[in-house]
Amino acid sequence: MISGKRIVVVLPAYNARKTLEKTYREIPFDIVDEVVLVDDASPDNTAALGRELGLQHVLVHDKNKGYGGNQKTCYNKALELNADVVVMLHPDYQYTPKLLRSMASLIAEGVYPVVFGSRILGKGALAGGMPLYKYIANRLLTAFENIMLNRKLSEYHTGYRAYSADVLRSIRYMSNSDDFVFDNEIIAQVVHAGFDIGEISCPTRYFKEASSINFRRSVTYGLGVLRVCMQYRLQKWKLARWAYLQPVT
Repeated sequence: MISGKRIVVVLPAYNARKTLEKTYREIPFDIVDEVVLVDDASPDNTAALGRELGLQHVLVHDKNKGYGGNQKTCYNKALELNADVVVMLHPDYQYTPKLLRSMASLIAEGVYPVVFGSRILGKGALAGGMPLYKYIANRLLTAFENIMLNRKLSEYHTGYRAYSADVLRSIRYMSNSDDFVFDNEIIAQVVHAGFDIGEISCPTRYFKEASSINFRRSVTYGLGVLRVCMQYRLQKWKLARWAYLQPVT
């Protein structure tokens, strides 16, 4: 706990057996109350390793639901466990668990309701091995999103995120895509609902075992990002309406 707030870490996993233990061992358990591992039908026995490590909450999809579908299960379980702060940490060790304390504290202390670990603040992205084409695409898409969503974030595409439980209960994340564009849909929902987003600088690591989408899927993701931006802007202008952007009533 931090300031009486329950901290739940969720690990959306797919083929993470080689990196799960290293990630898990660095979680600061003096402040983390629960850890949830959701295995998206991995063929490498990720879930079995999670149980060997002593994780009490290991959920396994009977078929692959995609990155967005995995997050839905993660957040549902975290809310079921009465989390006050939910931190999504990739178990592929691309992001350091050592920043969990800082990210969760900003929410638990009431500074921000949402916090992202940004690979772009500082020189973490390229220094950590991010492919140049992904870095350029990240910068271009982020610039466009900042214009369309009227924000000044350094990055919209990080997988290291922390949410107040109140935020998750206020948005329709279950209506989002099951694919990677889920990440941008939930940002649009958060911004549309009026919540601020804080950022901290986060180093990143790109290596063989770290999860990463290929060029073709990156293009699909980029087109999805553009779609979400246009939907958000048209709804703000009251020219159209999308159910997933409506607040929970």
